[in-house]
Amino acid sequence: MIPADEALARLKDGNRRFVGNIRDAAAPIDHDRRAELAAGQAPLAIILGCSDSRVPAEIVFDQGLGDLFVIRVAGNIVAPSQVGSVEFAAERYDTRLVVVLGHTQCGAIHATVEALQSTPGGISKNLRSIVDRILPAAEGIVKGGPGKDQQTLIREAGRANIRASADHLRHGSEVLEQLIAENGLSVLGAEYSLETGVVEFFDGV
Repeated sequence: MIPADEALARLKDGNRRFVGNIRDAAAPIDHDRRAELAAGQAPLAIILGCSDSRVPAEIVFDQGLGDLFVIRVAGNIVAPSQVGSVEFAAERYDTRLVVVLGHTQCGAIHATVEALQSTPGGISKNLRSIVDRILPAAEGIVKGGPGKDQQTLIREAGRANIRASADHLRHGSEVLEQLIAENGLSVLGAEYSLETGVVEFFDGV
């Protein structure tokens, strides 16, 4: 079992390598590592991230095969299936770090802000189910920020959504609450910058 603080340090080191365009020689997938993992896994962190094609967690954190247990969904929202996936990995693999990874210029956040502003345009019921989970975090930002430009609203709403998702994991699951209280589980929020490649950890650190 890798303690949460050690796992976090490894993620930060990996992101620094990614930003500096320096890859870890041990990270690439090879036949030996694949064969080793066939017998089992022990991921150092659970990443609940957005499905955006520009934010692949393994690359952003310069990690290899078997290093991360990644759950991806548009808007890095927390619904029962995502909670269950985090519970599964935390219990089964003794993974002690959970990171909710959002990013700048998130399309799901943009759609939510537009919905709050009543921008005309059709939205499917399935997309609406994602927007509805982001709405509580974004509503106060949008309605309380007249005069702010659209990009500022999206950035602030995105960060609020990250915090809300992390908080939901901390307090919306008896399993995770117990692991936090008794077994050293940490749930952190972070944001990946599409512009710089830097991951900033800002919630729960």
